[in-house]
Amino acid sequence: MKSLLRAGALVAPALMALTLIPGSATARSIPAYLDRAAPTPARVADLVRRMTVEEKVGQTAQPAVVTIQGDCNWSGGQLNTTCMKKMFAGQHVGQMLSGGGQAPAQNTPRAWAEMVNTIQKYALDNQRLRIPLLYGVDAVHGHNNVIGATKFPQQLGVGATWNPATSQAMGQATSKAVKATGPNWNFAPVQDIARDTRWGRYYETYSEDPILAGALGAAFVKGSQQDRRVAATVKHFAGYSEPFNGHDRANSHLDMRYFQDTFLPSYKAAVDAGAQTVMVNSGAVNGVPAHASHYLLTDLLRRQWGFKGVVVSDWDDVQALQKAHKVAADYADAAGIAMNAGVDVAMLPPGAVDGYIDGLVAQVKSGKVSRKRLDEAVGRILTLKFQLGLFDNPYVDPAKADAAVLGADKPLAVKAATESMTLLKNDGNALPLPTGDKVVVTGSGADSVPIQNGGWTIGWQGIPDGVDDPGVTVWEGVKVLAGDKAELVKDADDAVSKTKDADGAIVVVGEKPGAEGVADNETPELAADQQDLVDRLQATGKKVTVVVLASRPLVLGKAADAKQLLMAWLPGSEAGTAVADVLYGRANPGGRLPVSWPKSVGDQPMYYQQLPGTNSGPSSAYDPLFPFGHGLSYTTFAVKSLALASGSVSKRGSVKLTLQVSNTGGRDGDFVVPVYASQPYSRVQVPPKRLATFTRVPLKVGETRSVTLTFPMSNLAVTPGDINGAGTPSAQSGAYQITAGDQTAGLTVR
Repeated sequence: MKSLLRAGALVAPALMALTLIPGSATARSIPAYLDRAAPTPARVADLVRRMTVEEKVGQTAQPAVVTIQGDCNWSGGQLNTTCMKKMFAGQHVGQMLSGGGQAPAQNTPRAWAEMVNTIQKYALDNQRLRIPLLYGVDAVHGHNNVIGATKFPQQLGVGATWNPATSQAMGQATSKAVKATGPNWNFAPVQDIARDTRWGRYYETYSEDPILAGALGAAFVKGSQQDRRVAATVKHFAGYSEPFNGHDRANSHLDMRYFQDTFLPSYKAAVDAGAQTVMVNSGAVNGVPAHASHYLLTDLLRRQWGFKGVVVSDWDDVQALQKAHKVAADYADAAGIAMNAGVDVAMLPPGAVDGYIDGLVAQVKSGKVSRKRLDEAVGRILTLKFQLGLFDNPYVDPAKADAAVLGADKPLAVKAATESMTLLKNDGNALPLPTGDKVVVTGSGADSVPIQNGGWTIGWQGIPDGVDDPGVTVWEGVKVLAGDKAELVKDADDAVSKTKDADGAIVVVGEKPGAEGVADNETPELAADQQDLVDRLQATGKKVTVVVLASRPLVLGKAADAKQLLMAWLPGSEAGTAVADVLYGRANPGGRLPVSWPKSVGDQPMYYQQLPGTNSGPSSAYDPLFPFGHGLSYTTFAVKSLALASGSVSKRGSVKLTLQVSNTGGRDGDFVVPVYASQPYSRVQVPPKRLATFTRVPLKVGETRSVTLTFPMSNLAVTPGDINGAGTPSAQSGAYQITAGDQTAGLTVR
């Protein structure tokens, strides 16, 4: 197997494109699909006409790379030529993926590039029509599968930045690293809406608000696809993030109004930004599995939204129609149902490939799936391959991979993590800390690269035991600034004792890494021993700063009375630099909560858009510990002179507004300005306020800036009609109030 890898690594870049021309064909005899001068639709049509049913079905299959490594089951390791021959020469497979933790035998950028090149070359050399492969990865916070790659904050932390420009820069940087190692398809961003902190994928969302999530996801898509070499994926379409009882992949029960008005806008924003692919919700919505929903995948996504790209299943979700959802009689039936609903590509684990391919071939030949529908799916897949330039050059240069990935874009990672830091409490303005203070640094997350990165880092559930992935821990960041005045103390009793003789303590608490259903938590609260540690440290009477590294807002229990509290989210490999810079005042915290922070574990699902009712009693209305949008700064800000360009707008129009923002304090800082809309009354219930637009403004001490913002009234659309949610979402006529800070302006919608 090693010689095979070397062969792939030695493909000369100047000769790569030539491998696509069959035999010794001259320019005049090249098939139309290989004619670079021909328009893409013509090339696709020509290629589809040349393909057999079996070759077409193979294009729709996306097996995991472990299916061709080692024992061709789950072992990983070196590539196995016997299994590669079956898959590419026998089954005509047109794409591959590396799921979480599925790396080459040696997890380095160069080894990734060599592995993908080798697979690509084998597929080209062993398929009649020499069609290049798509290769997918979950690069959800940087190229997180690769040891040594810079890890950006997880998406919920990006949500706390309220900064689309940073999200876009992260998208571009991630695609650059991904492409350098060979893959050309990234399964990101997640456009699901945060609803329930019990859900194990909560941290993979941007926000509980569809406007904020939509803007950040759209920016990531634009950055990811800017260089036109890596496709982005909007996932998990749609309604995935409020599963029953908070358990991953459980059925969601979402009335049509709630579904259309709250869940769909964030996905649509990313689709409208040009995302080339969409991944389907693994669960079911209102009793219909998303992978079987013609309404969702064809009527809505294709016909209403005009999406023209590729729809891919999530992990083994085609077979799940048979095994889990029980809507298919057998695997072949499941393959046919998914294809007819609108799934173009099936993501397949080991053991699921043969049944899918054989089953779909049988479905097509029996007429249960039309040849027209199969051609449609294959045409979309081939179009994506042409768009990504794979027919011209499907390879990367392994010699350049390490330099492009290892330690790359650290300044951006520090910037993103720093912008995400959300200061929740600062009683008595005790922060920032003086560097001359003697501090004890303690807590489970104080010196842990795995905890600060979370899940989907090297492995599916996070950095595996024994794997050394570089990063700057909180302790290391504090040590850089405080020097010998800081001491790392791991034992709790020892930390309490030493804090009595220090000026204070920095205690870093949180939760262990995890992902998906494994990370579901029926009681998402700070662990009892960590609550006790905070409580005991505060009992010393010294200044105690609590830093939370977590995938979700945790109910704090006894630690809720912390006087200095910083939410650092899952900030990635450069966490320590960002946290220390904020704690010691080298940076001014500018993050704001993209989600609501609950007081109790029973207050789920929680979000600020809770509808009004006649309910009463403790916490029956919106009653968080910290509300959506909360966040403190080391300076003060003011909003003045809010004015609308016009006091009247049509339902389909846009609202233009101007306002002045000022830094009225003593430090430079970033000011997040949410603009909310409310309605005095509405024929259909709406939340007391809804985010209409927002901006993040850097301001020097004493600086005042005029800001102009525009938002479409579609941001405030609701579904009309009765309980059945009949009708198309649109803005309602009537009176609105637009609010920014303490400034308000009236608006009439015609």
